[in-house]
Amino acid sequence: MYMNAGYLHNSLVDFKDKTKPLVVGSCGTYRLYTRPKLPTYRPRGRIDFQLLYVAAGKAHFFFNDEDVTVTAGHMVLYLPKEMQRYVYYGVDQTEVFWVHFTGSDVKNILRKYGIPLTGHVFYTGQFPEYQNLFQKMIQELQLCRPHYEEVLALHLRQLLILISRQLQGGHKTADYVQNEMEAAIRHFSENYNTDIVIDEYAQSMHRSTAWFIRSFKQYTGMTPMQYIISVRIANAQRLLGTLDYNVTEVASIVGYDNPLYFSRLFKKQTGISPTEYRKNL
Repeated sequence: MYMNAGYLHNSLVDFKDKTKPLVVGSCGTYRLYTRPKLPTYRPRGRIDFQLLYVAAGKAHFFFNDEDVTVTAGHMVLYLPKEMQRYVYYGVDQTEVFWVHFTGSDVKNILRKYGIPLTGHVFYTGQFPEYQNLFQKMIQELQLCRPHYEEVLALHLRQLLILISRQLQGGHKTADYVQNEMEAAIRHFSENYNTDIVIDEYAQSMHRSTAWFIRSFKQYTGMTPMQYIISVRIANAQRLLGTLDYNVTEVASIVGYDNPLYFSRLFKKQTGISPTEYRKNL
C-alpha cells in the first residue's frame, strides 16, 4: 500500500473556517497493491466537504445502504455531516485521491462550476492534470511555504474548473482523445516558434491528418494552426511591449522569417500592425 497526505497546520481534526471563501484542510492519495482492504466509516460524516477521485481500479461506496461500485474516472462529493462509508480492495488495484475543504462560500463556488451537490457520484474522465493538482496540494500542505494557504485554494479552484469543463459541454471527449489533445497542446505550446507541420505531427501520433484536425478543433474550438498562430501572436505582443526587440526580431523569435508576412498576420489577428501596437502601448 502507498499513501501520501498533507494536513493544514499538521492537524488531523476536521474543521470549519468561514473567514475565507475556500480553505483546503487536507489532501492525500492511497494506492492499494497488497493490502486486502481499506475501509472508511464515518456515521456522522465530517464538518467539512470531501471530494474523492478514483484514478485507477474501482472503489465501493455505500449510499442508503446500497453498495455502489465507483470506477476509474469518477468523482464522489460528500457534503458536511453526510454519512461516509466506503471501502477499497487490494484486488481492485485502487488508486484514489481526496481533498477536504471548507469556507464561507463553498456551495456557491461548487454551483458556479456546475459541480452537482446531490447524487454524490459523477463522471469526469481520467485526466492526468487531476492527479497533478492533487499532488500539488499535497506538496503545499507538506512544505508550508509562504502564502501556501492561498496557493491551495487556487489549486482547488483549478481542479473544480477542469471538472466543470468536463461536465459542461464541449470537452466531453473520450479519455484517450482528451489525453492526445492535451499532449498536442503541450507540444505546440513548447515548439510554437519552430516549423510545425500538422501532417507530420498527426503521422507521429499514428493518426490521420483529418481525424487529428477535427478532434483538435472539437476539443479547443480552433484548428491546430489557428492555435499555433494565436500562441505566436500572443507572445509577439509581449515582446513588442518590452521595447527590447524591433519588429523583425520579434517576428523571428516567434517563428516568422518574413517580417512583412508577420506584420500582415499580426494585423489580421489584432486589427493593428505591430508598429501601431507598440505605439499604443
